[in-house]
Order: sequence, then structure tokens, then C-alpha cells
Amino acid sequence: MSTTEGAGVEALYPFLYVRPTDPDALLEEVRRSCVAKAREIVSLREEVATRHGEDLSRCAARMAAAFASGGRLFVFGNGGSATDAQALAQLFAHPASGRAHPATCLSADMAVVTALSNDVGYDLALARQVAAFARPGDVVVGLSTSGGSANVLNALREARRRRALTVGVAGGDGGRMAADDAADHLFVVPSSSVHRIQEAQTTLCHVLWELVQEAPAGDG
Repeated sequence: MSTTEGAGVEALYPFLYVRPTDPDALLEEVRRSCVAKAREIVSLREEVATRHGEDLSRCAARMAAAFASGGRLFVFGNGGSATDAQALAQLFAHPASGRAHPATCLSADMAVVTALSNDVGYDLALARQVAAFARPGDVVVGLSTSGGSANVLNALREARRRRALTVGVAGGDGGRMAADDAADHLFVVPSSSVHRIQEAQTTLCHVLWELVQEAPAGDG
């Protein structure tokens, strides 16, 4: 590990670098760190609920209406957001209880993603899939911790052109996603920590699924 990498890790986990190491002091520092992070994510989730609660309900009602009319869900992201996108598609398509809805993660098929990235460029790898699959009345959700992922933004724009319901999930100040008009509903987690953003986004997406489940089928 380089000196720079070591400094970065130490900034994230300072309690691992206490010298000399006192087991009791180290455990106490770990406890304090865990408590602080737990309080931070709870506070952030409460802020997101206050900021976006009403729009989450409106978005869920529109999604439920779309599904009732034969609409499908397409969701995508990069890296950790791709993992969250897969989890969201799985939640809608194969819920433990409640109504199942057709859902696909466009980030999940590496053959398609790598082929399009190689042939037309990574920035269009998701948009080309949206162009191929999405139709009016579908629901398209793009996740990005920064709100600035070009491929996510391009895919949302393509979905808007195809008259799908578009949903953006971002972090920080929303980045380019907030400055763009591609998302009919935009949910921003106001944090500079990627870890906290993704934790809150996971909760936000699960709440959205719950609200869709609770919405009367066909209620616009």
C-alpha cells in the first residue's frame, strides 16, 4: 500500500492507527465511531423523509398507475449504484409479499453493457438499451451518488424522449441531474459521504416500493 493510500484509509478509520494500541481504548473508539455513523444515517434519513416525503407518494402513485396499465420498470446505475439498481429491480419483480411488477436492471447484463461500451461508448451504453426497450408508460429509474454520471443522465433523457415516467435518485446537491430536466421526480440525499448517500438511497428506494405496494392499482 502506498503512503497516499495509507493516509486515505487512516482518514476513514483513524481508530485503527492509534499508537500504542490499547485494546479497551480501541474498542471504545470503534463503539463511538459506530454510534456516530448510526446517528448520522438516522438523521439523514429523517431529512430525506421531510424533504421528499410528499413527492415520494406522488411518484409511487404514478408508478402504480403505470404498472396497472402494463408499464414496466427499468433501473440502472454504476458501481455501487448498479448493485442498488439490481436490488431494486429484484424487489419489484420478486417481492417476498405483495404485487410483483415487471422490472429489469439495465446495468446487470455485462455482455450487453460491454458490447455497447465497446461499440458506441460507455456514455451511451444505458441510453441505447432504453431506446431498444422502453416505451410510453414505462418507468425508468436512474441512480447516481453524484448525480453527474453521463451514462445515467443520457439514459434518463432517452427515457423522457420516449415518454416514460423518469425517476432520478442522486446525492450531494443533485449534480447535473438536478440541473437537468430529464427526471419527472428527483430525490436527492443531501450528504457528501458516498457511504451515507447509498445507505439513504437504499432506504428511499425501499420506501418507494412500499408506497407502490400500498397504492390502489390503477390510481393515477
